[in-house]
Amino acid sequence: MSFDPNVKVGVLGGGQLGRMMIQSAIDLNLGIKVMDPDPNAPCKSLANEFVNGDIRDYDQVLSFGKSCDIITVEIENVNIEALEELEKKGKKVYPQPHALKLIKDKGIQKQFYLDHSIPTSEFVLTNSLEELYQHVNFLPGVHKLRTEGYDGRGVQVIKTEADFSKGFDKPALIEKFVDYDKEISVIVARNEKGDMTTYPVVELEYHPEANLVEFLFSPSGLPEDIKIQARELAKKVISSLDMVGLLAVEMFVTKQGEVIVNECAPRTHNSGHHTIEGNVTSQFEQHLRAILNLPLGDTAIKGSSVMINLLGEDGYDGLAQYEGLDEALQIEGLHVHLYGKKLTKPFRKMGHVTLVGQNLNDLKTIARSVKESIKIKA
Repeated sequence: MSFDPNVKVGVLGGGQLGRMMIQSAIDLNLGIKVMDPDPNAPCKSLANEFVNGDIRDYDQVLSFGKSCDIITVEIENVNIEALEELEKKGKKVYPQPHALKLIKDKGIQKQFYLDHSIPTSEFVLTNSLEELYQHVNFLPGVHKLRTEGYDGRGVQVIKTEADFSKGFDKPALIEKFVDYDKEISVIVARNEKGDMTTYPVVELEYHPEANLVEFLFSPSGLPEDIKIQARELAKKVISSLDMVGLLAVEMFVTKQGEVIVNECAPRTHNSGHHTIEGNVTSQFEQHLRAILNLPLGDTAIKGSSVMINLLGEDGYDGLAQYEGLDEALQIEGLHVHLYGKKLTKPFRKMGHVTLVGQNLNDLKTIARSVKESIKIKA
């Protein structure tokens, strides 16, 4: 079978994930068509074709997909029914609508783990804030919206009964808080043929206020048996979903050495940004390989790496100004990725920095200094 660079790939969502996917698509001479509700989305200047439209609207998604050969997503909050109809009409939709529908609802996602003997934390569904008050036995816990939570939004830690008022008066779930040692992620890819490959385990450190990744460390320093367990668990999740594409599986390693699944994302992910410089094949190229049914790329690391999310400073809204970049760019092994977002706001993901080298501890020290020196203000 020969590779056809004339295949048209449609991407629903035009944020930074789509932007970095396009950068990999250019290397394969692929034409990318994007739809996003933001007329100034990060993808706009790079896409072969950009449609300013609502990715949650049935008719608009259906119309968008009709001119594409393959449709994929860079965010889960899309119109699933339109994707199901496109699939019925013979269009290739990866990840498939059935996987998107399941993962999009965190309640259904958690039940899926139970049904397939995939270890996860205890949980119970709640439909209102009033119901949440009935689950004192789940404290300390984490209350999560079933749908529409993204980038730290839609998640509240409920430590005591006094925190119940912070919960959500919408369909949600309360999970028992996991006394974990490490938060880790494994990205796994699967193509139409069923070939699978996983990236090495990475460790994540979260911002205490924004509840999103602040630092990523690669490779993980966990024992080899735990890393093997995590990679096998990621393969079990994507196989059980019968999903084609890229899946980021976020997990906890408990203080007892157990690996349990927290949640997953059916797309390229923040926990794979370091792969652009740190691994042989980036997650963005791998996603394209998977949905095009091409051989999957080598996931080996080139060296140690640390990824730092560049977030908008708290208290600033408006046109983004970057402080400290000149100094940071003098650091050996440092790579900056800015996402093309003109406006900054508190904790908005504006870009990321990757440091690549041989000694992970040295990189961690440099990374914490870089994090303090680069400020995004208005």
